[in-house]
Amino acid sequence: MSQLIAYISCAEDRRIDTILVDPVGMTLEKIAETPVPGPPAPVMSMAMAMSPDKRVLTTAVRHPPYPADAFAINPATGALRHLGGTLLPEAMAYISSVANGAHLLGASYAASLVTSLKCVNGVPTGAPTQILNTPEKAHCIVADPSGEFVYVPCLGGDVILRFALDRESGHLTPLSNVPVRKGAGPRHLCFAPSAPFAYCVNELDATIDVYATNAGAFTHLATARQLPEGSTGRIAAADIHLTPDGKFLYASERMTNILSIWAVDPATGLLAARGNVPCEPGP
Repeated sequence: MSQLIAYISCAEDRRIDTILVDPVGMTLEKIAETPVPGPPAPVMSMAMAMSPDKRVLTTAVRHPPYPADAFAINPATGALRHLGGTLLPEAMAYISSVANGAHLLGASYAASLVTSLKCVNGVPTGAPTQILNTPEKAHCIVADPSGEFVYVPCLGGDVILRFALDRESGHLTPLSNVPVRKGAGPRHLCFAPSAPFAYCVNELDATIDVYATNAGAFTHLATARQLPEGSTGRIAAADIHLTPDGKFLYASERMTNILSIWAVDPATGLLAARGNVPCEPGP
């Protein structure tokens, strides 16, 4: 697929919008709407995950009965075709496809748990192979670039859980946790694509913690602030992403409605602020 395609989760309408992105002309064009199976009632949110080979897109509806459905991605056009799915044990705030799409992992904020499901040809199938309780408000579940370790930021527990992943069975083995300062509220986590660094955005104090990674272990390097020192009022940092080349990091904050931009030092992993950009409400 030579075109650049984006998939947008439209939870209230229970559909996926397929967007054609023109990076030169800086335009977006909606080219398709794909319905997602699920309950008729309004849906609060709908998590999505793409398989590592970019052949399958999976959704997880955060409304009973919590369906998870897989869609094949047409490599030429980006069009989606429903393949099938199963039911999740709880509402999942975040899902990840791991082990070349052989397993789907989910983190439940409301139920404070993580789960692993087997996938057949990319489709989540049957009952969970594992369910583990977590500290309060598990908000994200991601594997590191090696695919050997999995991490779960728990917003209410101020901790990042670490697991070893068995790629054959999908089983998660708990390892020692990464403590986060009290009241920070770790929310989402991302990894540098080709350097041993990880970045966690903390919802409750709008900070980004920088970690060095080594064989699954985290060493805290620095903390960067999204908002000016002394900012008052409610804070709700949300998402975090690195550019594919790892040169820039972006994080959102939903009360001031900004996107924060950071340059990444490739040698140290440390962040240099490049300013905040205003955006529409609730980024």
